Amino acid sequence: MPAIKGTTKLLGVIGSPIEHSLSPVMHNAAITHLGLDYVYLPFPIKPEDLEIAIAGFAAIDLVGFSVTIPHKQAIMPLLSEISPVAQAVGAVNTVWRNHNGWSGTNTDVEGFIAPLRDHNRNWQESVAVILGNGGASRAVVAGCAQLGFSKVQVVGRNQDKLNQFLDSFTNSPLDVNLSVHQWEELPNLISQANLLVNTTPIGMHPHVNDSPVDAELMAKLPTDAIAYDIIYTPKPTQFLKAAQNFGAITIDGLEMLIYQGAAALKIWLNQPIPVDIMRQSLNQHLDQHIM
Repeated sequence: MPAIKGTTKLLGVIGSPIEHSLSPVMHNAAITHLGLDYVYLPFPIKPEDLEIAIAGFAAIDLVGFSVTIPHKQAIMPLLSEISPVAQAVGAVNTVWRNHNGWSGTNTDVEGFIAPLRDHNRNWQESVAVILGNGGASRAVVAGCAQLGFSKVQVVGRNQDKLNQFLDSFTNSPLDVNLSVHQWEELPNLISQANLLVNTTPIGMHPHVNDSPVDAELMAKLPTDAIAYDIIYTPKPTQFLKAAQNFGAITIDGLEMLIYQGAAALKIWLNQPIPVDIMRQSLNQHLDQHIM
């Protein structure tokens, strides 16, 4: 943790609850490595206190802050400027000061696609199959749109919610060939997937033996496909273990967490961010606090 003085500039993360957040670990590690007079703090903000908290942040000259559950949508009316990508996703996770208030964007999209860029693929001829149609799925769809996937297929269990999900992208600035599908269609979809993404909480601690895709179904995934789980504890999940057993390339949620945080830090600090230091700090922390 960097030394805190009267000159120290403040960054933070808001949520409710916030005790579990790993963001202070990786952000303060990066700040210390860079030798900057900043500190990143967790702020527990209840939904009913959100508006007054944002006013208070302006009063104490907070430089910027991350936003997590349950504030990602609720904060949007309180901002004077929202980026196109955040508007498309319908959620904000990163906020900074501007000349007449607060600006917001969504770095979850950059966090999702950054590790995919390490793999040399022709995304324009690729098919993405996304498990789940919640808030995290929206950022994944936006990421796939930015990479130029030829098809993005979202799989869920509730047809009404799937239809609402699809409708919400109808007038979106995103250029995406999006379709929605019932879970029963997954066997046919998975066999043509170049990218399979789990955005559901299935397999998250403490239900570490669960997976949204069983071994029999995972066997249908092409061997050169990428399996991506946005869950980061346990590491790896049963979903990724099964995918790896059948020859798929795997990416875990820790990478998305690190890269979305690095993208936020770059906005606040306006300089290159030591991603490796952030990754190292999180791995050390998780090793010491096995959940």
